[in-house]
Amino acid sequence: MGRRLRVASYNIHRWAGVRGGRQYEPERASAVVNELDADVLALQEVLRPFNGDDPLRQLAQDLGFHLAFVVTRLHKRGELGNAVLSRWPLSGALTIDLSFGRLERRAALAVRVGDEEQSLQVAATHLALVDRTRARQVRHLLDHPHLVDGPAVLLGDMNAWRPTKASRALDDHFRDRHHNANWPASYPSVRPVLALDRLYARGAQVVALETHTSEAARRGSDHLPIIGTLEIDERDAEGA
Repeated sequence: MGRRLRVASYNIHRWAGVRGGRQYEPERASAVVNELDADVLALQEVLRPFNGDDPLRQLAQDLGFHLAFVVTRLHKRGELGNAVLSRWPLSGALTIDLSFGRLERRAALAVRVGDEEQSLQVAATHLALVDRTRARQVRHLLDHPHLVDGPAVLLGDMNAWRPTKASRALDDHFRDRHHNANWPASYPSVRPVLALDRLYARGAQVVALETHTSEAARRGSDHLPIIGTLEIDERDAEGA
């Protein structure tokens, strides 16, 4: 797997492009993912239609990547959830239930990337809109074994549109592992001003982090993807 890898997070907006609504344009977000040249990707708001069309599976096949998916709720057109795609094998996938509020069904997908010689724990999520619920979700994630032992990365749409208890807890917990304190704005894609999408690591250093701002990315979703370069610490690189 190597000590250095590229990890990305992208809210694909149900394959609806930047316009949303009833639009269904999976080729747009798929093209953006291809531009990223990432080793590991976390996708949010992934729609898997009831009609048998499965752009997520097609995307994984086109990339030659391994795939894991968790359903967070049912949409009128299909299952909606989070996905992880990886250049390397995935194992031990599990769902971390984060549905603490009554109105929002939320979850994280936790999965191991790599093998017994070298691996990285990945937790991909889409946190709640409500501040109090989001704070509970963060506490639950930070205590979870997938983010306590060995190299790990937490990434996704954190809905961190302003400083809150949840965002401060994440920033404080992972502060020493991030290259700086400035999060790149990723929303809205046409003129980003909010840093909703974030990437945190332990047992690894985030040495670079940016939004992907191609013309295709501005049209592929209402979010821009973020992509980071990780360096896994030598002391944690083996036997994780």
